[in-house]
Amino acid sequence: MSITDIGMLFSFIGGLGLFLYGMNVMADGLQKSAGNKMKQLLGFLTNNRFLAVLVGTAITGIIQSSSATTVMVVGFVNAGIMNLTQAVGVIMGANIGTTVTAWIVSMSEWGAFFKPEFLAPLVVGIGSFIILFSKSDKKKIIGEIAVGFGILFIGLSMMSDSITPYKDAPIFSQAFAVLGSNPILALLAGAVVTGIIQSSSASVGILQTLAMNGIVNWKSAIFITLGQNIGTCVTALLSSAGAQKMAKRAAVIHLLFNTMGAIIFGIIMFIIFSFVPDFASSSINSVEISIFHTIFNVTNTIILFPFANQLVKLSGVIIKNSEVKEETAEKEEAITLRHLDERILESPSFAVENAILEVAHMGDIAVANTKLAFEAARENDINKVQTVFENEKTIDNLQKLITEYLVKINNLSLTEKQHMIINNLFYMANDIERVGDHAENIAELAEFKCKNNIVFSNSAQDEIMQIMDIGLKSIQNAILSIKEENIEYVRKVVKYEDMVDNMEEELREKHIERLSNNLCTPESGIVFLDIISNLERISDHAYNIAGYVKDEME
Repeated sequence: MSITDIGMLFSFIGGLGLFLYGMNVMADGLQKSAGNKMKQLLGFLTNNRFLAVLVGTAITGIIQSSSATTVMVVGFVNAGIMNLTQAVGVIMGANIGTTVTAWIVSMSEWGAFFKPEFLAPLVVGIGSFIILFSKSDKKKIIGEIAVGFGILFIGLSMMSDSITPYKDAPIFSQAFAVLGSNPILALLAGAVVTGIIQSSSASVGILQTLAMNGIVNWKSAIFITLGQNIGTCVTALLSSAGAQKMAKRAAVIHLLFNTMGAIIFGIIMFIIFSFVPDFASSSINSVEISIFHTIFNVTNTIILFPFANQLVKLSGVIIKNSEVKEETAEKEEAITLRHLDERILESPSFAVENAILEVAHMGDIAVANTKLAFEAARENDINKVQTVFENEKTIDNLQKLITEYLVKINNLSLTEKQHMIINNLFYMANDIERVGDHAENIAELAEFKCKNNIVFSNSAQDEIMQIMDIGLKSIQNAILSIKEENIEYVRKVVKYEDMVDNMEEELREKHIERLSNNLCTPESGIVFLDIISNLERISDHAYNIAGYVKDEME
């Protein structure tokens, strides 16, 4: 191999690297620009499979990777956010969405104006100026998308230029002649290459780059493309290795869907090529690859869409459910992350939205435990006291897990608004954990009441029920404000917090008066005052949480 050949190899590798990097930069920019749209897309994930297909198409179009979308689907299923019926639709849509990448790559053949060497430097220049000189975050995101788009084309151009001198080399014609004459081998080649680099976008881009130089025939290109659709399943399968059974089934559904489609189209195209051999051996260009890629994925979805339930059942046959494991999972659900999974980090916008859901989930547990602690204190119920202690361990564990996850999200490519949300979630998780601590304190006071047979007077019992009711409403509305992002809940929290503060002072004075008049014992007085003090602190933390939500809404 000569120095020139080595230089061309380096140029091809560099071009591929720039192509992938440009795709990544552009996808990051698109995700940032999508912002709250990601949350809306997540909201569409209902049992309506047609909507799920549209969501899968939209998500993949935004993040420019069907592999990333299906990995997220595995994460969503593993986290319990999505069921398998929804997953089928999103997976089908992801296959359609990935055709966007092929069309972007083929733009260089739409006309002279779209050729990479003509368009890319201008796009990178404009994008760079926007990033450097614009003060608007939205404009900077547009600049990122433009720079990524331009770098992608520069990489594509480098790959094409490095291959051009060798387009008449016998090795290419012989290789594609062999692949064209052996469809199984072509399928395997496409699957293996895609599986190794774990990017169907990259493998399709390489094939289209070769096609631009006129060295790929129709027969080999079609079967390689079908193989690439199978190879893209490798990423999701690897991702599901340590996941629950349902997540593994989602990855298997992806493999079944793409494999069945490849078999159906493989047979159809084999018959067509057998009857029209001249067509099979003729050269294919990148636009024609994009057209076939789109027709294949859309048609495959139309064919298999009615059989989604059967795909779910078939995945259950391949990955058998373990009843014991499912029971264990249900018992452990309270101490594990419900909405978060590392696979969801593939999309920062989704990761942020699901972090919000998880903090709200932690809040729900804290609210339920606070209510239980109140009941234990009023009813002198030692069993409820023990349950509060157990639940508090769950809350502490969730705070640790959520904090670790938030650190990972904070290191992703986020907008300033998303960084602010993540910082606020850190504080919210801490406030919720402190609410849990105060609930535990109240449970300890209830335990003291039980062991020492302390009973409040009727007036003290009525007073503590009133302040408990308002204190509980304050934290309930604070958690609702996280879920709904509704300013009305924030206003209610502010109102209840003021009421608790005023009542705490008033009840403290009344109870000291009762103590002075020997209407209650010193022990009951200490317990009473400590309970209302903890209640006041709970409402303070609720006020803090509502304040963070208000900041995000401004």
